[in-house]
Amino acid sequence: MAYLDAASTEPLHPAAREALMTALDAGWADPARLYGTARRAQMLLDQARAEVAEIIGARADEVSFTSSGTQAVHSGVLGTLRGRRRSGHRLVVNAVEHSSVLNAASVHERDGGEVETVGVDLTGRADTAAFAEAVSRPGTALACLQTANHEVGTLQPVEEVADACAAAGVPLLVDAAQSAGRLPIPPGWSVLAASAHKWGGPAGVGVLAVRKGTRWRSPYPEDERERRRFPGFENVPAIVAAAAALRARAAEEAAEGPRLSALVDRIRREVPRLVPDVEVIGDPVARLPHIVTFSCLYVEGEALLTELDKSGFAISSGSSCTASTLRPSHVLEAMGVLTHGNVRVSLPRGVSEGDVDRFLAVLPDIVRRIRASLGVH
Repeated sequence: MAYLDAASTEPLHPAAREALMTALDAGWADPARLYGTARRAQMLLDQARAEVAEIIGARADEVSFTSSGTQAVHSGVLGTLRGRRRSGHRLVVNAVEHSSVLNAASVHERDGGEVETVGVDLTGRADTAAFAEAVSRPGTALACLQTANHEVGTLQPVEEVADACAAAGVPLLVDAAQSAGRLPIPPGWSVLAASAHKWGGPAGVGVLAVRKGTRWRSPYPEDERERRRFPGFENVPAIVAAAAALRARAAEEAAEGPRLSALVDRIRREVPRLVPDVEVIGDPVARLPHIVTFSCLYVEGEALLTELDKSGFAISSGSSCTASTLRPSHVLEAMGVLTHGNVRVSLPRGVSEGDVDRFLAVLPDIVRRIRASLGVH
């Protein structure tokens, strides 16, 4: 099986596995206690916090660990809105944000807040001028913009939007889930969320960083853990493994990033040549190194992914409809691009050129057979 779904979750990095096994023995105790084994766990937790902070460009005391990237986003959005209640109740979001951001926005709206959604162009890039206009309106408490899109890989204009937010006195929350460990974090953010399993750490570890000077109040009942920011016992071994994976990925990326990007360029070039009626989606240049998305006309996405699975490829779709909603991806809808037969190929570290060769070899016949079964030739 060729695993080509790294945007969903990256396989556990060897550095994370090694760190996890060591920390299971050395870091199992309660870091809040005063005896020797507890102090050792606290030391491991502090070291992991410092390592993550350095790589994302934060201070160690600005970084908290959560139970997931989704929890980091939810608490980042709702906690900043809560902390800035006196500044207003307006929240500005990008139309192609991850569902965790949009779901938090829905909660804010349900509770009486106002949400303004900024559109994107055909590549999925946010409209910078519209963003600047939106954050300048009175009563804006927070703006949200991902570093890069999770479905099509397009990089977002974080620095430009951050400048507009700074001029308006509005904090910017950046969802860096897809780019952390792969690309440098753009400057200018006030709140940052990330997810360890996206960079090869274990699942169940999220990161929330809140800059000093940014008003933030936890949306949870107060707890003694994580500087009273997040409730619950810290999973020290998993956090240590997450930091080890992030450090390793950041060190590898100078070599691995361009290699993956070249393979993505090849897929972007070859798929339209080999398969008729295909639209390759997202910015061809300003993009993440490992994601390529395309849509095939006259093909159901689920059928295509099922046939690829039978042929030995673990691949996902950005626009899979669910039986309950029958609704395609909000990202592709916002972009105004083809949503049928959507395939997102996302390459993990170490993927071989041979896996890409095989994918390009089997894809045309799979698409042809599905179209033929529907009477399309």
